[in-house]
Amino acid sequence: MTRRPLGARRRRLVLELPVDEPDGFGGRLRRYVAGPVLWGSLEALGAAAARGGRSDRPGLYRVGLRYRPGVTPAMRLADGARRFAIRAADDPDGRRRDLVCEVEEVIEEAAP
Repeated sequence: MTRRPLGARRRRLVLELPVDEPDGFGGRLRRYVAGPVLWGSLEALGAAAARGGRSDRPGLYRVGLRYRPGVTPAMRLADGARRFAIRAADDPDGRRRDLVCEVEEVIEEAAP
């Protein structure tokens, strides 16, 4: 991966941290709380397949951030109203300068 200029990271993202709570039936409910604000770049990896005006597959993206330890697939990234589930996070050259995350857009269905 080639290093991008610092100005390429102009998208304001919020790292959302998971909080698990008991649901009262022996299971758990997961919600997310806003964590730190990060600046990054967002690059589409593939177009979602559309059928009949509906997207059957969420979009896949690559997010470039400044290195931050502890980012895991349990977390999400928020860009305004859009949410992205982190699928993988990697330090591409091992020098702790950049963090590259492969993310999938979370499409929440509206309640009836």
